[in-house]
Amino acid sequence: MLNRTTKNITTKYPEKVLQFGTGVLLRGLIDYFIDKGNKAGVYDGSVVMVKTTGPDVSEFTNQDNLYTISVRGLENGQTVEEDIVVDCISRTLSTKTHWEEILKTAENADIQLVVSNTTEAGLQYVEENILESCPESFPGKLTAWLHKRFMTNQAETLVIPTELIVNNGGILKEIVYKHVAANNLGDSFLVWLNQKVKFCSSLVDRIVPGKPNEEETNKLFDKIGYEDTLIIKAEVYRLWAIEGEGIEDLLGFAEADNGVKIAKNIEKYRELKLRLLNAPHTLLCGMAYLSGFRLVKEALCDEMMEKYITILMLTELGPAIPLNLDQKTTHRYGREVMDRFRNPYLEHQWLSITLQYTLKMKARAIPLLLNYYETFDSVPQYFARCFAAYLLFMKVTKEENGKYYGEHEGEEYQINCDSAPYFKSVWEHNSAHEVVSLVLRNQEIWGCDLTTLKGFESNVENHLSNMMMCGVKDVVSALNVYA
Repeated sequence: MLNRTTKNITTKYPEKVLQFGTGVLLRGLIDYFIDKGNKAGVYDGSVVMVKTTGPDVSEFTNQDNLYTISVRGLENGQTVEEDIVVDCISRTLSTKTHWEEILKTAENADIQLVVSNTTEAGLQYVEENILESCPESFPGKLTAWLHKRFMTNQAETLVIPTELIVNNGGILKEIVYKHVAANNLGDSFLVWLNQKVKFCSSLVDRIVPGKPNEEETNKLFDKIGYEDTLIIKAEVYRLWAIEGEGIEDLLGFAEADNGVKIAKNIEKYRELKLRLLNAPHTLLCGMAYLSGFRLVKEALCDEMMEKYITILMLTELGPAIPLNLDQKTTHRYGREVMDRFRNPYLEHQWLSITLQYTLKMKARAIPLLLNYYETFDSVPQYFARCFAAYLLFMKVTKEENGKYYGEHEGEEYQINCDSAPYFKSVWEHNSAHEVVSLVLRNQEIWGCDLTTLKGFESNVENHLSNMMMCGVKDVVSALNVYA
């Protein structure tokens, strides 16, 4: 079992970070950066990790709060295999059983950074008395902790949420201020918050699947020479983009890894992730699945599909990002994304990406389509093929117990999308030609009429017709044959 004896670890760092959340993303990304900074000698701090979901922290204390990150993947086309013992967690406390101890950390002036990942649902306002007992919500807990700090040492504090919400720092700040007003915590506390506490928005990006499967785990234990019940997998790619100015001194660990980006504005990183990672995933999931691929990495092993994805990303999606990013930036990020897609160590299912397919298309892909037309006033042919494949994937062939299913080569698949009932009706009562027209002009779905985009409707219709006659993969393969 992993502990300080088995790894001969004796280093003790002063506590400098309070972390709300014990999940794999925080441990595989944020704590990874802090640990790396310690080992590089550019930081000297440990993390008080707070569990918000239950009272039992024995899984961490039994291992002296040590755990292994098994980093596997590709970087610049080269295979990376690295097993890292993270030793930056000083202790793990539960809000259920250690609330007073957690509050007491507010008295420690060395703790100047608070981070969180409590899921998107965690950044919600809940009306509650935050000083009576441990608050229910994370913002309530944070407000109580900040109030304790105000009453004790008033040291400067940096708060960086990592929940996957745009402007997460601003949203959290607004909720904290709402708690201050609702609990009558006083104007002097509000003045201190304004002067001494900075809320910074951030964006995190790293695939951390969690614990490897049993077979992988046993192989890893044999390789590293000890057992670790907390071992987690992570891809090589890592990004923590933090929006703020004058905060570098509190984030000394950033010097150890260029995956930490501190900038006045992080919109560039958000757009790159949304438009060159999330959008290709969304646009390609139906097409890849109907082409016979089940895993993302399988599609990247197919020469024609890899070429298709590359052209889609670099010639249609990249130039359509609405920030006028230079080609060098988009191409470099695109190459990183391709390495992530072809990672041989990840079992990423295309079908899982089709969850809420329509909503993702609207949020991630359609803004790129509109901007492409605004920039080039022509049909993005690869995008049009992806849209045709989306329509075909959404062809409901069966409804059972409130669930909707499509069919591909005799195999049923679930259409896990809120728009499935709409597509069931559209496909049942209309020809493929009519389906294209009806769906494209549905402003309730897209927020605009996509038939107004010159040539897009006819191209989607032709691609869909060809897919229904010849198969999706054959249409994908016809890279230079445009309708």
